[in-house]
Amino acid sequence: MKKLYDLAVKTGTYEKDGETKNRYENIGVIMENDEGGRMLFIKRHFNPAGVPFRDGYDSILVSMFKPKNVQENQPALEHPPQKNNNAFSDDDIPF
Repeated sequence: MKKLYDLAVKTGTYEKDGETKNRYENIGVIMENDEGGRMLFIKRHFNPAGVPFRDGYDSILVSMFKPKNVQENQPALEHPPQKNNNAFSDDDIPF
């Protein structure tokens, strides 16, 4: 599989050298399989209720960023990055 985008939400701002900068948290990735199908992987501990939002809105903004360390001709990943062995396979999904 190939990593297409990093997914991030804005969690706040900070000041650096007199300039206001945005603070982001990476919440997942969008991957593409060999057949061109795209998948969304979101960190399971991510809670969208904790993301700041604009008054009057009931949704949050998730930004997609091209990965900085992935080049166009880089070999595809065998599997998306995982931190534990509790991941499931397609065989585990009942549909």
